[in-house]
Amino acid sequence: MLEPNKAAKQSAAQAQSLNAKVLDHAEENVREAFKALRAAAGSSSVADVLKAQGDYVKEQSARSMAQAKEIGELIANFGRSAMTGWGGFDKKD
Repeated sequence: MLEPNKAAKQSAAQAQSLNAKVLDHAEENVREAFKALRAAAGSSSVADVLKAQGDYVKEQSARSMAQAKEIGELIANFGRSAMTGWGGFDKKD
């Protein structure tokens, strides 16, 4: 079982880790959005603009799903860690 002070420090570290991951995802999403805007701006036809836009939407959808999964796994791991620290899920071999 974790001491209250140690548990608080662990929770703070986990929250910081989660916040950093969310910021990493936001930065990645902005970079990709500007990449798509540059592609659309450099297009020579409406068909090229629509292709650039469609490619971005497809890629962003996949990226969003992967990012949501990663954040969900982080949160689940934090929950398991917290319960283990409280003695809720300690393994007894």
